Amino acid sequence: MPAAMAGGTGGAGGGGGRALDCRSFWKAGAFESASAPSREFHDALEAGDFDRARVHPKFLHTNATSHKWAFGAIAELLDNAVDEICNGATFIKVDKSVNLKDNSTMLVFQDDGGGMDPEGVRRCMSLGFSTKKSKKTIGQYGNGFKTSTMRLGADAIVFTRANRGSNVTLSIGLLSYTFLRRTMKDDIVVPMLDFKIQDGHIVPLVYGSQGDWDSSLKIILEWSPFSSKEELLQQFKDIVSHGTKVAIYNLWMNDDGLLELDFEDDDEARCFYDILLRDQDKASGGVTKAQKEIVQQHISHRLRFSLRAYTSILYLKKFENFQIILRGKPVEQIRIADELKFKKLVTYKPQVAHDSQVVSVKVDVGFAKEAPVLGIFGMNVYHKNRLIMPFWKVLQEGSSRGRSVVGVLEANFIEPAHDKQDFERTPLFIRLEAKLRQIILDYWKEKCHLIGYQPVDPQLRSQYKAALKDSGNPGPKSQQKASTSRRTGGHTSNLLPETYDDTEVIGLTANGSGSRIRSFGQAQENSMESVGLDENSVDIGSEGALDPNVMEKLSEENIGLFTRREELRQRDTQLRQTVGELEQQLAETKKKCAQLADDLRIRKSQQQQQPPYI
Repeated sequence: MPAAMAGGTGGAGGGGGRALDCRSFWKAGAFESASAPSREFHDALEAGDFDRARVHPKFLHTNATSHKWAFGAIAELLDNAVDEICNGATFIKVDKSVNLKDNSTMLVFQDDGGGMDPEGVRRCMSLGFSTKKSKKTIGQYGNGFKTSTMRLGADAIVFTRANRGSNVTLSIGLLSYTFLRRTMKDDIVVPMLDFKIQDGHIVPLVYGSQGDWDSSLKIILEWSPFSSKEELLQQFKDIVSHGTKVAIYNLWMNDDGLLELDFEDDDEARCFYDILLRDQDKASGGVTKAQKEIVQQHISHRLRFSLRAYTSILYLKKFENFQIILRGKPVEQIRIADELKFKKLVTYKPQVAHDSQVVSVKVDVGFAKEAPVLGIFGMNVYHKNRLIMPFWKVLQEGSSRGRSVVGVLEANFIEPAHDKQDFERTPLFIRLEAKLRQIILDYWKEKCHLIGYQPVDPQLRSQYKAALKDSGNPGPKSQQKASTSRRTGGHTSNLLPETYDDTEVIGLTANGSGSRIRSFGQAQENSMESVGLDENSVDIGSEGALDPNVMEKLSEENIGLFTRREELRQRDTQLRQTVGELEQQLAETKKKCAQLADDLRIRKSQQQQQPPYI
């Protein structure tokens, strides 16, 4: 980044008198504003500005309270960049920077999308104005930029460069809650500056009067992290041809006076390439210490406080030519459906409306790979490729029914709430909830024996018991011996797949004595074709019971596999980091070589132009 926004540790300072007295988001809206003097109304009347409605600065804060979760606000800004893929965007960078006026931390977003021309940036800064009419774009309300920036910090400054044919424009906009509060404004004022490229030079682009332009520049320099026009223009250096950069400063704090977002690079590299939410990483679930450690590492828990974990599953489809680069390192996208075992595809046809087209929704459902050791379950519901409800618990916790069942679907037939963290509670949504509950229960009834529970279906249970009887029905001692044999590398196996491979079938012994139960398991796996569900009653099966001694064996196997997977992931991360560093060094070397070549060319040209010495 440019020098004015170069990275550093930064503090949570108050901006040298340019910050609010209260830096807690949920308390920042509680203030008494002075009523405007009568002279101001008289001036407004004289200027012909009296007959328009005004929006009080308090509304900026009230509007931002729609985001209960800070990561939801960050996701809104990521959505804006993703919507720019159609305009050539290839990345969105999320990083921290330093406000050089007070050494406080700023949160910076930068993309290489199409950028905004002067008219576009004014629409962006206006309330409720949206030009996104495509059915594919995520944004639609024209409110996301305002709510998200004001939820993360008191102030935001935007730098955007647009290339519309032969017209190249640079625009700067300041949305400052601090400025509006400190100057006791009774209307939202957004200072704007515009420039254009003319004959290779950056010149001011004045739409009103020169006095208004100069006034906007004065306000921006006084209330932004930058002290001169040159520093402002410096921010466009790394916006090569088009794109947008947003710097959010005076970030909100918690009740302890610490930044709500944790950027610290501790010795355990907990967030060196991440941004964390403070006080959100308390693990729940798991009986033993080992199980709790797995819970803490699982994506369903980490997404609550780790931005890298949350963004890894934020979009349903993997991008082909687009990256989310978090603190200098690309986010590796994860498809939740690929992390399931014994998967099944269910087709659901909701009754949307009588005059609408028939809607067909594909639901991927299966067991989490850690099943049944961990009770991770829930539906992950996306809308237009964007995650709205992660691990939504449509079943009540505490029951074994539905344990470890995870599903994924894209529900474009219902509308999300304004914060895109929930859906509007319409009758259509209520029917969807009931249907997903039915899908989970039906899946559990059909497949629970594959993770060690007794089958719920009477016919399956009789086949299951017959298979156990024919194989000798090993008692506790022989089961304990088999578990010990597995740990010591023996060939005896228990009534569960040895790995997380979906094609694995159930077998009792390696010498074929469990042929009947093997064919029984194979028959169940062969039934994993698509199933259509209509909107009828929900079938709730009886609760299954876990077989003796299975939990201990599964705990050991899952912990071992999980540990091995984490080791491989860490190794892969280190290799990717090394490759990235080498590529960066190569790029810097090429850049230096190009600069040296340019200097050499200039010197030769100057020497040729000099008159010969007489």
